[in-house]
Amino acid sequence: MSKPKVLLIYTGGTIGMVADARSGTLQAMDLDHLEEQVPELARMGITLETVSFGTPIDSSDMHPPQWVRIAETIGQRYAEFDGFVVLHGSDTMAYTASALSFLLENLAKPVILTGSQLPLGTIRTDGKENLLTAIEIAAAKENGEPKVAEVAIYFEYSLYRGNRTVKVHAERFEAFRSPNWPVLAEAGVHIRYDQAALLPRRTGALRVHTRMDDGIGVIRLFPGIRASWVKALLSDTGLKAAVLTTFGSGNGPTDKEFLEVLREARQRGIVLVNVTQCVGGRVDQGRYETSRAFAEMGVVSGMDMTTEAAITKLMFLLGQKMGPEEVMRAMGEALCGEIAVQ
Repeated sequence: MSKPKVLLIYTGGTIGMVADARSGTLQAMDLDHLEEQVPELARMGITLETVSFGTPIDSSDMHPPQWVRIAETIGQRYAEFDGFVVLHGSDTMAYTASALSFLLENLAKPVILTGSQLPLGTIRTDGKENLLTAIEIAAAKENGEPKVAEVAIYFEYSLYRGNRTVKVHAERFEAFRSPNWPVLAEAGVHIRYDQAALLPRRTGALRVHTRMDDGIGVIRLFPGIRASWVKALLSDTGLKAAVLTTFGSGNGPTDKEFLEVLREARQRGIVLVNVTQCVGGRVDQGRYETSRAFAEMGVVSGMDMTTEAAITKLMFLLGQKMGPEEVMRAMGEALCGEIAVQ
């Protein structure tokens, strides 16, 4: 029986940094010497190949072209490997995971993103466990089929659906949470998978999409927000869509000037999507007076989507050259488990 094969894609991030033995300064790790940092890899019974993006990319500098590059790398090597692990900085990992879930249509193999809060070379690093378990999950099969067939994030003993994940802490090892979807798997003595939470294995050939349109904005509502400021943002000539992060279950100010700015943008074909600022829960647009106007003017309810998923889904849909009505309809459909449609 042949060993499972996993492709490790290094984009950057803390997990790929090691401390210089003399100066203590952090520098990018040479993947050819990865087993020197993580000798346990040699005992896993997995054939591991690595590919690097060259100069490490800080996750704050991760943009749509890099998301497409990761997707294309997976597509080019898809038939060769049983699974894929993407090493990535944690700050924007949830955005990248969400984007990949849309770019990799009909994905039927695991794509696991992981990283760390401390570099691999440090004594108390969380990177070693994250790396080893992410690789194990990427290689895991049952009855010849992958146990995981979607884009996911593995961090600190938990596996989360990529487009359901948010980063919730800048310092703790438990940096991520999936507030509106169950954990896909938990790693203890054994890795226990929640089959009901996992996406069913999709059929059909993998289709790698390569276009994302970043002509979107994000407007975080706050008490006292000025209609003139919102109007300035929505008047940008390159803007095609905007995510409104609203209060509670999708509520916002009832100020007439503010609502008129949104209504005028809708009339110009700007797609507006309503997601909640709350970490958990869902938008129930129209339940209260403070969101009824949104529903009446055609603001799309983001339901229980994360802001990260809403942003990247809009970029993806607009990249497919869809018109406003098509985008609005698709935003209400579950493409790859990013929302629970009621």
